[in-house]
Amino acid sequence: MQTLQLKLKNNDLSQANGRQMRISWMTVSYRSVLQFSALIVCLIATALYLIFPAAAQKVVSGSGSALAHLFSKAVPTAHAEDGRVDSSAGQQAQARFVSLDGTIQVKHKGTGDWVSATYETPLERGDVIQTGPEGMARVIFAGGTAYTMRPNSLIVIEESNIGSNAETKVAVEVQTGTVDLATGGFSKGSKSQVIVAGAVADLRPESSASILNDNQHDEHAVLVRRGGASITRQGESVELTRSDKVSFQAASATMVKKQELLSPTLIAPANQFSLVRAAEGVDFTWENIENAKGYHLEISKDASFKKLIVQSYVYKTSTRIARLPEGTYYWSVRSVNANGTESAESERDKFALIKEAPQAKLALTVDDLIEHGSIVEITGKADVNARVVVNGEEVPVIDEEGRFHYFTTPLPQGQNQITITAENSHGMNRQVKTIFIQ
Repeated sequence: MQTLQLKLKNNDLSQANGRQMRISWMTVSYRSVLQFSALIVCLIATALYLIFPAAAQKVVSGSGSALAHLFSKAVPTAHAEDGRVDSSAGQQAQARFVSLDGTIQVKHKGTGDWVSATYETPLERGDVIQTGPEGMARVIFAGGTAYTMRPNSLIVIEESNIGSNAETKVAVEVQTGTVDLATGGFSKGSKSQVIVAGAVADLRPESSASILNDNQHDEHAVLVRRGGASITRQGESVELTRSDKVSFQAASATMVKKQELLSPTLIAPANQFSLVRAAEGVDFTWENIENAKGYHLEISKDASFKKLIVQSYVYKTSTRIARLPEGTYYWSVRSVNANGTESAESERDKFALIKEAPQAKLALTVDDLIEHGSIVEITGKADVNARVVVNGEEVPVIDEEGRFHYFTTPLPQGQNQITITAENSHGMNRQVKTIFIQ
């Protein structure tokens, strides 16, 4: 008989040592009780079988089915699409939402119903994610690959696993819309694939790209912003590096590759960041792009960018915008070359302007950081009415006492800064921690 195992929740880890003796005593006691109970059941079952063999056979058969069903619920068996047991059953799906704006829906594999996405929504192979007209979502997959879905986009998770040797396998099909993605520094044997209109793009580590799948206008494209990728379609293979774009139509036999004017990476205000509104205005900065003679800044109150409140052409990589009232904003930048041609749009970052308030009024304490390889565990306690954000990603679960528990995405080697912010309508409190990843 297997020893009873007790699973401790993440927020109980700090009490594990203190409970060790009590758990050991409970394990021994439970084992003794179970062994004695099993002996009694066996004696009764033997007596029933000798007296009523036919009836006992039905009871045993039914009990076995019930127990098997119960066990299958507790420990699901993985099956391949052809019905056979999947040899990768030991691999665990790894995908979660880290940012949700507007209407986001999920349809789980094997169901026909759409459900509203939350930070607790599980994401597995075969699930479908859809953003509404003003919806944006960010999903972190195995190995740190991040997908940012723009409004009116739909993706299907084809694969998201971590193998026994820590290799990660990620594959996502973009069925419609525009999606930005960035890969982490995954290990040898890992892969990060994106599928668009029958073309398969294999992204290299530490790469980023934008995917367009516009079925209405028959436009399909992959643009590499950083790193590289290999695109395969109908037997044709094309290698892409920074600023390379490959595009095609559904009926075309080949893909078209060309150099593209890149849009800049946005720097400040940081994504998902809150700023105290200042009288002098808000400073916007972004990456300098080679061959760009200027930049087109756009600011909107919603993720769809249907109603722009600022359109500004700037000839340097920063500008200050005054008279923005308190509230939530989205912004993006396009590069402009000497001929006036604009690049594709950059990612759309979100920030908030809040009124000034003393930081001391908003509680925030952060415990010592705990390293798990390139992933950092962060725990602490904030005001019970506060929203907690770590490096631009909202902490999804905060308990009734304000305690929070969060694991970062994989961080690069070297020195990293981790910014933890607690904020609400009364103000904010921010702490910056520095950690060195070996």
